Amino acid sequence: MDVNQVLENTFSPDAAIRGAAEQQLTQAAETNFSGYLVTLVQELANEEAQGPVRAAAGIALKNAFTAREYARLHDLQEKWVQQDLETKKRVKDLTLQALASSTAQAGQAAAQVVASIAAIELPREQWPELMPSLVRNVGEGGDHLKQASLTTIGFICESQDADLRSSLVQHSNAILTAVVQGARKEEPNPEVRLAAIYALGDSLEFVESNFKNEGERNYIMQVICEATQASDSRIQQGAFGCLNRIMALYYELMCFYMEKALFGLTIMGMKSEEEDVAKLAVEFWSTVCEEEIAIEDDNAQVENTDQMREIFHFANVATKEVVPVLLHLLTKQDEDAADDEYNISRAAYQCLQLYAQAVGGGVIQPVLAFVEANLRHEDWHNRDAAVSAFGAIMEGPEEKVISPIVKQALPVIIKMMEDPVIHVKDSTAYALGRITEACSDAIDPTLHLPQLIKSLFEGLISSPKMAGSCCWALMNLAERFSGEIGCQQNPLTPHFNESITRLLQVTERPDADNQLRTAAYEVLNTFVQNAANDSLPAVASLSDVIIKRLEDTIPLQTQVVSVEDKITLEEMQTSLCTVLLAIIQRLEKEIAPQANRIMTILLQILATAGAKSSVPDAVFATVSSLANALEENFAAYMEAFSPYLYNALGNQEEPGLCSMAIGLVSDITRSMGPLSQPYCDTFMNYLLNNLRSTALANQFKPAILQCFGDIAGAIGGHFETYLSVVAQVLQQAAGVQASPDGSYEMFDYVISLREGIMDAWGGIIGAMKTDGKTALLQQYVESIFSLLNIVWLDQNRSDALMRASMGVIGDLADAFPHGEFAAYYRAEWLTQMIKDTRQNREFQARTIDTARWAREQVKRQIGGSQGIQQT
Repeated sequence: MDVNQVLENTFSPDAAIRGAAEQQLTQAAETNFSGYLVTLVQELANEEAQGPVRAAAGIALKNAFTAREYARLHDLQEKWVQQDLETKKRVKDLTLQALASSTAQAGQAAAQVVASIAAIELPREQWPELMPSLVRNVGEGGDHLKQASLTTIGFICESQDADLRSSLVQHSNAILTAVVQGARKEEPNPEVRLAAIYALGDSLEFVESNFKNEGERNYIMQVICEATQASDSRIQQGAFGCLNRIMALYYELMCFYMEKALFGLTIMGMKSEEEDVAKLAVEFWSTVCEEEIAIEDDNAQVENTDQMREIFHFANVATKEVVPVLLHLLTKQDEDAADDEYNISRAAYQCLQLYAQAVGGGVIQPVLAFVEANLRHEDWHNRDAAVSAFGAIMEGPEEKVISPIVKQALPVIIKMMEDPVIHVKDSTAYALGRITEACSDAIDPTLHLPQLIKSLFEGLISSPKMAGSCCWALMNLAERFSGEIGCQQNPLTPHFNESITRLLQVTERPDADNQLRTAAYEVLNTFVQNAANDSLPAVASLSDVIIKRLEDTIPLQTQVVSVEDKITLEEMQTSLCTVLLAIIQRLEKEIAPQANRIMTILLQILATAGAKSSVPDAVFATVSSLANALEENFAAYMEAFSPYLYNALGNQEEPGLCSMAIGLVSDITRSMGPLSQPYCDTFMNYLLNNLRSTALANQFKPAILQCFGDIAGAIGGHFETYLSVVAQVLQQAAGVQASPDGSYEMFDYVISLREGIMDAWGGIIGAMKTDGKTALLQQYVESIFSLLNIVWLDQNRSDALMRASMGVIGDLADAFPHGEFAAYYRAEWLTQMIKDTRQNREFQARTIDTARWAREQVKRQIGGSQGIQQT
């Protein structure tokens, strides 16, 4: 293999040549890994080779040690660990040698290789000479070696690998020595200084012990502050990036530096002509606000004042200096910027939002003064900034303070929806979205609502650019003015029919893109969900339109020729199914006349949906709502629908769909009751297979156990067929525990697993009692009480777990009314468990009611109240 030619081919513009070269490298690595590594590192260190070839050698070498997938990464790292010492030494020595190359591409590639080997060896306490070597390079090497060594330190420090990060702490002195030395203003080479500043930013987390030493901290802060004044704007950016990280990591140590330097430096930085510098200086104040918001939130959870974190109110102190600069920066919009482009005006907007949350009412006066001065300005940039600023401060100030201001300003803001400039209209729509979300009580249904809805619909129709903002505001209004559940009318009722008509028009516009169409259907969905009873005839009429549109999508499936067409069609079908689901939920049993059409079209969609399609998820959700509405009458559709449900239950390669199918089995069996029995053998087989599967995550298990309970509740005594197998599964699941030092995820999983077990037993006990088969349960009673005791002894409980546990306690007592298990019920811990649940005011009322009911059942079980302590 001509390694030089192969490496050159890896960056060929011809995909075939490039692919063949990559294949040759893969083959060489598999044939002789040691030889492969040595060949590559020799090419990387070869000063006579071309820069791109050396870079390609470095990339191939790095890829031999690292990968994104954890399993492959682990395999590659083990492969390196098992290499002979001579090969390892050769690779490391030549890579370190390549750091000194005058060819920048080689130095950069070598830095990546060193970092990838360090990620393997440092956590294993190998390569102890690496960090001292890099420090020496920075102190004594030439410019190229200094820069590459600092870049290497940065690459090592930016790793997210937990083992590597913890191993770096012991190297903090060496890291700090190198990066601070390179970052000083005395460093004449800007490339070296830049690499040092970025390495310093990446290392800040590991030098905590140094940073908490006042002398060392002062020096670090001096170097960074001086770097904010460098003539090279890239170094300024790096310095402000460092300050952001320092504020996030070491807020409690920043008081002295804020007073002495950072207030002035960052405000000056925000005014920089270099936009990237200004953005980072703005972000510094965003970080300040985020920290202070977090501290306030944390302190609100702490009862003991000694445990509260100290807060310095930096944002509050600087309001008069910072907020005017942010407001000025809001006028720096770029009319050609893409919607997702992060520029200085967007950075300023985000910071102003955070400022309002951090300082509350303190932000109102300067913002209102700016709004009043600019809302009618002849320059659209100023009008846009004014309306944006008003929207930005909706969240933070107390409602009683901001609400009267909003009430007074609303007519003027709504009028801004008529601005001739689309940017201003879009910002106005977004501000209205903020108002409707955060300060909706200020909206008067009579005074504001008619004009507000009218202007939002006109905005929605006028430009797809505004669709997202207008739709968001309309959804907020629908939720805010929905009224009480089951009310005859709500403030939206007079506007309901016209709103539905206009939304349907928007979804049919020929110029509507996927985003606009999907957003409009989301609004339609929200309006239907929140419709008052007087609007139900309109909802019923809408069902005709939506079903017809779904039917019309079937012929389109044969016309799909591109990926874009497929995405458009799937998004349309998903949106229509979601609206249909909302209609069914709102009409409930009144949907029955449409049921045949609905199921026919849903089955057609399932029959034609391709693999990996997202549409079946939406179809299953709609079927679920129809089953809930039709109850036992859904049985008419089960024979046709069950094959699709079985396929989804068995489709472990699509966990989302499989999970939905498990939930759907619960819904259908609860709805159909005894009529679901013919399908239960197949359901149980799939559910038990899924329970044993290693392909599905643990998170599926609680839902499957709960599903057993629902099936039992549906088919009553017929569940006897599955009882012994299910009981064994429940007993095994009851043994799962989280270790005291386990993760939060594991604690949550154990709680939800126990909820599932209790729900299953609740359904099974009820089923056996209904058909007089309670004797079958006797052998399992001891294990049920054993689990109840585990729940009682574990401090990690949930409302749902305690409700289900109380249900099982009461159900068992009710199933054996002659005191067969009185001994279990006389246990002191059980009495206390019921009492604690009944008296816990954090639990829902129905949980407390279930505990009261359980107490009464227990009294009967043990022959009156004398055997149980007064609870």
